[in-house]
Amino acid sequence: MMYEDFKDYKLEKDPSNPFTPHFIIDDEHDFYVEPVVFTQLNGFKERHPDKYHLIIKAMLDKVMKLKKVIYVGDFENYFTEKDGYVYSELIDITDSLQIFVEDKSRGSDYGD
Repeated sequence: MMYEDFKDYKLEKDPSNPFTPHFIIDDEHDFYVEPVVFTQLNGFKERHPDKYHLIIKAMLDKVMKLKKVIYVGDFENYFTEKDGYVYSELIDITDSLQIFVEDKSRGSDYGD
């Protein structure tokens, strides 16, 4: 699969996390992006195309600052595990940039 936003970085397979792309910037900086985060990114790209580049830049800036980051879909239900990495949700990035997508989905109106 081609990851256009991160095409400038080496993509490496990690046998311990086979479903999560692992991008290497250099010997000190690398990051994982869970598949659900790509889905979230696509949503932001559709709703905020003029600000999307800011999200990608902030993600990469965070990696440069913290060195090892795993972008997870949900802190409580992540599936990529790696010692020595900082876990971050995309909402951490987008909220700090004040880029929001209103979640209008809700459960059924039919009670128990």
